[in-house]
Amino acid sequence: MKNRSNNDIIKEILDAANDGGGATKTKIMYQAFLSYAQLKEYLTELTETGLLNYDVDSRQFKTTEKGQRFLYTFNQISDVMKAQQQDPLQ
Repeated sequence: MKNRSNNDIIKEILDAANDGGGATKTKIMYQAFLSYAQLKEYLTELTETGLLNYDVDSRQFKTTEKGQRFLYTFNQISDVMKAQQQDPLQ
């Protein structure tokens, strides 16, 4: 696996929490390929910045509307960058 940027990791976490109405820590950890120590750091950061929300009752993390906007923007930028790499004359 290649080295990932923080934004790539954040995208993976938000994607995992966006599937099926939420995700547990374990699901996020495995889907984003993170150690438990890394997971704790990212979950704290993402909940403090309002990209993730923790539901105490279901014990799951859910991507907030702000997090969904991040995903949308990230995917659009990724698409543009891929298009540039395929046809550098554009």
